Amino acid sequence: MKYYLLCTVALVLLGCGCGKPGKKAVGNYKSENLIIRKISDNAYLHTSFMNVEGFGRVSCNGAVFFDRGEAVIFDTPGLVDVSEELIRWTEDSLKCSLKAVIPTHFHTDCLGGLDAFHKRKIPSYASNATIALARSNGTAVPQQGFDVSEKIKVGDREVFLEYLGEGHTRDNIVGYFPGDEIVFGGCLVKASGAGKGNLEDANTKAWPETVRKLKSRHPEVRMVIPGHGEAGGTELLDYTIKLFERK
Repeated sequence: MKYYLLCTVALVLLGCGCGKPGKKAVGNYKSENLIIRKISDNAYLHTSFMNVEGFGRVSCNGAVFFDRGEAVIFDTPGLVDVSEELIRWTEDSLKCSLKAVIPTHFHTDCLGGLDAFHKRKIPSYASNATIALARSNGTAVPQQGFDVSEKIKVGDREVFLEYLGEGHTRDNIVGYFPGDEIVFGGCLVKASGAGKGNLEDANTKAWPETVRKLKSRHPEVRMVIPGHGEAGGTELLDYTIKLFERK
C-alpha cells in the first residue's frame, strides 16, 4: 500500500497522469520570437514580435482557447515561420487539434501568418469586413465570414466571435470564452498606461462607445486581453474608454 501511494505521488509530481487530451497541464513556452503563457485552465496568451515603423519592436498578443483536445487561436503572429512555431506547440505540446484561427482585424499583426494555417488545412474565420479589407490589401484572406456574430465549438465548449462597432479599425471584432470569462479584445482594447497607437484606420469617435458595448455585453468578464501589452481586468475597458473619449 505504501509503495502504491509513493508511486502515485511520483506520477503526479512528474506530470504523468492520464489526463484528457488538451487538458493536461502544459508549461509556459519561450523562444526568441514567441512567448506562450498559461492564463487560465483552458487558455494561453501567445505573444510574438514585429518591427513597426515609428514604434520599433512591438509585442503582439493573441490567445489560444482549448477544451478536450481541440483548440482555436485568435490572431496569428505577424510572420509565417512564427505562426508555424505556434501551430507546432499547440499540436505537439498542448496535444490539441486546431479547429480554427480567427484574425480579429485586417492588419498584419492579426493575419500576417495566416498562410501557415491554410497550408495545414486549418480553417480561418473573420468578419466579412475583414475579408474584404484583406482582399483589397492583397494580403492573405480569411476563408469563412460572418457579419455580426459567430460561434465555434471547441471540445464541449463554445467560443463567441462578436462585432460591436468601429474602433481601432472599422472591422475589429472580439472573442469571448465563457466559463473562463475571458475576452480577447485585440487592438480594440488598450493595455493600462498605453498610448493611442496606430490610428491610421481608426474611428476614434466611435471607439469609446464600442468598448462600452463590450463592457455591457460581458459584465461577468474576469480577464481582458489587449492586442499589445499586459492583460488585465475590466479596468482595461475603462482605460480605453477614457483614452478616446472626447474632451
